[in-house]
Amino acid sequence: MRPSRRCRATPSTRPSAAQCWQLNGAPQNWAESSAEVGIATRDSLRDWLHAPGSLSRRLARLGQRFEVQVLRQGVAPFRALERAALGLPPRGLTVVREVILRVDGQPLVWARSAVHQRATTGPWRALKGLGSKPLAHLLYDDYRIHRSELQPRRVSRHGHTRRHAERQWLAATGQPPSAQMLWSRNSVFSRSGAQLRVMELFDPALARHRPG
Repeated sequence: MRPSRRCRATPSTRPSAAQCWQLNGAPQNWAESSAEVGIATRDSLRDWLHAPGSLSRRLARLGQRFEVQVLRQGVAPFRALERAALGLPPRGLTVVREVILRVDGQPLVWARSAVHQRATTGPWRALKGLGSKPLAHLLYDDYRIHRSELQPRRVSRHGHTRRHAERQWLAATGQPPSAQMLWSRNSVFSRSGAQLRVMELFDPALARHRPG
C-alpha cells in the first residue's frame, strides 16, 4: 500500500510506508478495522468466542429487547460433529433446536442445540417445553449441569452447516447473512450422564460490541 501524499518526510527523518500509514490515522489493530468494515476475524470476535456464562444474558445487555426466534425444533439424523461431541453411535436420531437471537430486532446469532432423542425423556426433557425462552433458562440455574471448554471454530463457507444456516437466516429475516458470518463456538453441557451440544454462529456486527 502506498503512503499518503499527506505524509511529509524531511531529509533527516524519512518515515517508512508503515509509519506514514500510522500518521494518517489508519487503525493499527486489525480487530478494530475489521469490525468497522464488517469483516469477522477470530481476533475481532475473540471476546464473544470465549465469553463464559450465558450468551443470551450477555446479548440482552446490549439493547432494550432480547428475543429468541425459534426456527425449528424436532427430530433429525445425527451430524458427524454432533455425534463425535456427544459420544454417540453412528446411527440414531437427535432432537435439534435451531434459533436466531435478536437484540432490538437485529439478528445477531444463529444457534443450534442437539441432544440424543432418548435424553429428552430423561435429563433433558425440559427442552421440549422451552418454546421461545432462551436455552440459558435450562443451563445456568442447575448446579448438576457442567459445561465443557468453549471451542471456537471457523465453519466452511460452502459446508452444510453454513448453507443450512444461510437458508434459515434468509427465510427468517428476509436478508442473507453476511458472507463473513463464519466464526462459531461449540460446547457440550452434561447432566446426569447425558450430553447436549450447543453451536453458536456469530454475525460480524457483534465485533463492534463487547460482551455485556
